Amino acid sequence: MPLISRAEIAVFEKRVQLPMVLLILERDREWIRKSPFKLKAPYLELLDRAIERTKSDLAETIDLMRANGMKVRRGSKDDNFSEYVFCHGGYEDHRRYLNIRLKNAVEDRLRIYLAAAAKSF
Repeated sequence: MPLISRAEIAVFEKRVQLPMVLLILERDREWIRKSPFKLKAPYLELLDRAIERTKSDLAETIDLMRANGMKVRRGSKDDNFSEYVFCHGGYEDHRRYLNIRLKNAVEDRLRIYLAAAAKSF
């Protein structure tokens, strides 16, 4: 039996990915705000709703982790891999992720948040 369950790993991975999603959304919002688009409002509204939802989910994830004594630390990073240390129940699980895998996972989450924001109109 693994020391940290799959459900807990999913929470840890969400904690790693959501700040990346938030950073991308905020940078894109700023880029659109400064761009020469004639009708910026619809894009900005979409991004604002996605940012709100992402912040809310990140806060929920942080609260869940805090309530269950879960912590995540960033380990080493190189051109190909990023390492994270997941701590829970007195155990540490060192996980290395391919940077391209992280990028793809963040893109998937970004699509989810943008789709949810679009549906909320």
